Amino acid sequence: MKTMAYLLAGAALFVVTACGPDMRVINNASEKAEADATQAEAAANSAEASATQADAAANQANQAASGAEDAVRRANDAVSRLEAYFASSVTK
Repeated sequence: MKTMAYLLAGAALFVVTACGPDMRVINNASEKAEADATQAEAAANSAEASATQADAAANQANQAASGAEDAVRRANDAVSRLEAYFASSVTK
């Protein structure tokens, strides 16, 4: 009777081991998922840094455009003054 119980316990253990989950596969999948999550986090951080740099570049471009507009206004004013001076000097 004891032998029969040991035999049944051994067979049950064999069935559970053979049909149970393969922990190596589960561990490999978990490690891969963790590595993928780490890569995704690094990519998100890189994208955020790029967005910050793009925002700074856009601000610099806006400042440069404002400066260029001011320079155009000053040049147009100078041209207008020269035209007015020339017109007044020719008519004298």
